[in-house]
Amino acid sequence: MATLSEITALLGEARFNWSDPAPWIELERELGMEFPADFREIVDAYGSVEINGQLYLKHPAGHLLHSLGDMIRGDLDLWRDEDMAEFLPSPVGANPGELMPVATATTGEAVFLRIPDDSSSPWRVVVQEFDSPAWTLYEMTFGEWLLAYLKGRDVTLCARDRAPDGPAYAFLP
Repeated sequence: MATLSEITALLGEARFNWSDPAPWIELERELGMEFPADFREIVDAYGSVEINGQLYLKHPAGHLLHSLGDMIRGDLDLWRDEDMAEFLPSPVGANPGELMPVATATTGEAVFLRIPDDSSSPWRVVVQEFDSPAWTLYEMTFGEWLLAYLKGRDVTLCARDRAPDGPAYAFLP
């Protein structure tokens, strides 16, 4: 599994470093699920950021203008619409096999975590291309997927043309 140290080596020093679990507990209680540890660790380290001018990650802390909880609530409504649901491999939600929206991209992609079928099954990443009906399931954790993205591998989003000087991030206002 990808570690935060591998991501930090490529992306740069994390400067958010959130340690209060309360926003996660509140959001997870509302949604009826727990986020995977690697996703929480990465988002706690970096906060609400734009990576390579392309990928948006958001933190659940309520005081932030760009909150993960607000994004998820809006995206769940969007993807539950019958006109949008047909573009995903399974429904959105917090039940086993469903998809939880966790990130977006300026290039039109939506990033989902696939809820494991049972406690022994791994979390997976699904990326949907908003401008087409295409989606891709990645047999990797969020951390592994983000690491592949930062290394310039094509994981539907691709950083090669977005980060010619190497991966970088900026806080969202």
